[in-house]
Amino acid sequence: MTEVARPVRALLRTGARLSPTVFDASLAVLLFFAAVGVDSAVYQGPPGPLLLQVALVSPLVWRRRAPRTVFYAVAAAAFVQWLTDTQLLTDVALLVALYTVAARSGRRHTLAAGAVLEVGILLASARWAAPEGRFFSSAVFLTAVAAAVAVTGVNTRIRRAYLASLEDRAVRLERERDQRARLAVADERARIAREMHDIVTHNLSVMVALADGAVFAQHRAPDRATAAMRQISGTGRQALTDMRRSLGVLRADEPDALRHPMPGIAHLEILADQMRTAGLPTRLDLQGDPAFLPAAAQLTVYRLVQEALTNSLKHTSPGTHAEVRVRCSPGAVAIDVIDDGRATRAPGPPSGHGILGMRERAAAYGGTLEAGPLPSGGWQVSAALDLGVAGDDAA
Repeated sequence: MTEVARPVRALLRTGARLSPTVFDASLAVLLFFAAVGVDSAVYQGPPGPLLLQVALVSPLVWRRRAPRTVFYAVAAAAFVQWLTDTQLLTDVALLVALYTVAARSGRRHTLAAGAVLEVGILLASARWAAPEGRFFSSAVFLTAVAAAVAVTGVNTRIRRAYLASLEDRAVRLERERDQRARLAVADERARIAREMHDIVTHNLSVMVALADGAVFAQHRAPDRATAAMRQISGTGRQALTDMRRSLGVLRADEPDALRHPMPGIAHLEILADQMRTAGLPTRLDLQGDPAFLPAAAQLTVYRLVQEALTNSLKHTSPGTHAEVRVRCSPGAVAIDVIDDGRATRAPGPPSGHGILGMRERAAAYGGTLEAGPLPSGGWQVSAALDLGVAGDDAA
């Protein structure tokens, strides 16, 4: 048996490098010549045993394509062998066929094939082992071997299904990861668009107002015109720095002083000063302690106030006053921006990014935003943020 086991091991080692059909054909050829080599005296007579040998092993070539058909073809050849009272070592082809059925078919087909093989085991034991008094031991041994082969095939099928499910899960997880990455990119682009809109709109509005004031005061008050031009220069540099930071392309040689953090509630006073300088007297009323607020929530508050004040600066008549009220509590932030000016034109088209962007920022924190004219004249923007809805990355 050692001579038989050695080529079997060699075939198994090379099987992974062969196509399934070539492997199965090689297995059939190996079984055929192994049986001939072990008991060659059987084939020195009539050709019947040799033909049975071929009938037992040749169907194995197609065992992967049609496992049940191959099993019953081999079983039929084995039954003819039993009828002709011919003992052949190639009966091991029945075990190979049973393994294939168990590995590639369901439980019902495996049980049916096992039952057919068990009938064959009992018939073979009754004919060839019973005269020697070994019927029981032969039947038990062969049944145990068949059961082990069937269990091995079932385990192979289960393991193959498990690996297929893991592969499918990995593919789905990879697809979901790619989808999340695309959504993250889209969210980041939307965030950058909102930031760029707020930065450009606010700073350009301030610069235009300062430039108009400088032109008006250049002959009557040169000092005020000079201060306005310096303020324009500073506002322009601030806008460039904010844009570089928002786009993530801040140069390595940028002065460290310009790498300030994103603005928050503490910067609202600076914002109010900018609006006063640009010609919109602004009063700031801050209630509560903003220190516990997340940085993203503070940025949202700042951008909402900035956008509302920019609209007041752009769309109201000279002499308008504005008031900003910010009330901070542990679970929420309330914002009111009110001006008393007379609108020179609508504060933006309905499809614009101004109020729409403000509503999107508020919605990121489960909040609401209302904007509209006051009965007594002027304009009001009111927003409420729920800090328990979104985290630091909501803005």
